Amino acid sequence: MAHKADLLEPWGAYLAQARRRSPHTVRAYVATASRLLDGLGESDWGTLAQLDAATLRAHLAARRQDGIGNVSAARELSALKAFLIFAREKAGTPQATAPRLRGPRVKKGLPRPITPDEAVNLAAGVEEDAAQPWIGARDRAVLLLLYGAGLRIAEALSLTGAALPLGETLTVTGKGGKQRVVPLLPIVRDAVADYLAKSPWPVSRDAALFRGAKGGPLSQGMVQKAVARARVVLGLPASATPHALRHSFATHLLGAGADLRSLQELLGHASLGSTQIYTQVDAAVLLDVYRNAHPRERG
Repeated sequence: MAHKADLLEPWGAYLAQARRRSPHTVRAYVATASRLLDGLGESDWGTLAQLDAATLRAHLAARRQDGIGNVSAARELSALKAFLIFAREKAGTPQATAPRLRGPRVKKGLPRPITPDEAVNLAAGVEEDAAQPWIGARDRAVLLLLYGAGLRIAEALSLTGAALPLGETLTVTGKGGKQRVVPLLPIVRDAVADYLAKSPWPVSRDAALFRGAKGGPLSQGMVQKAVARARVVLGLPASATPHALRHSFATHLLGAGADLRSLQELLGHASLGSTQIYTQVDAAVLLDVYRNAHPRERG
């Protein structure tokens, strides 16, 4: 029987290198596989290749007793199916597929956009709250990339000096290594230029564009903490997160007349189905406006 590390290390390497998953996803998928191996005891690729739906169902039932909800259970099932397909391929099983097991129903929540004024005020608030001027300029530039260009926070923080000088468009590498070209508004370009002018760290093609206080790559956690502080000062709702800025970018573009196919390209969605959720968001925003403004609703 193989040692657990002999199974988890190639699984993690496969996710990171072949599937180009984010470090966060790799950690989560490896942890999920580790829990399965702990429950099974001694295992090897051959043993894992023989696992059936009943065994997988029993494992997930035990996890539900630990208190995980539908969303977490669905994610674990997806990760386990991927791991078992990998195991069957390692074991040489022909036409390797995952055990057939339906996950719990998960109600897909709608993104909660914030208004354009709130987005701009949030970026300004983060800048004003920073310990040093260059850190404030950095955080404002990051947030404007999320709201002004629709980048995911991981995409913004993965930019390097090779992206410079910024022009009217920016090539972004998104999920799965897929590249897309997004337009850059002058306010976004100016914010990045302001950060670079104030930053104490030199810019090189291979180094992270956005640096932490000690010079290393800026982490998502630091951006999230800065936003949380500014949100309290500005009295913004808890939904005003860095990721909400990307949702707001999509919702406001759709409300201004953008078509779904163009929005899909700008957001880097693999399927149009992922973009179609914003049609519901836009309708929800309009309904809120109606409820707040219509005399009959207010009366």
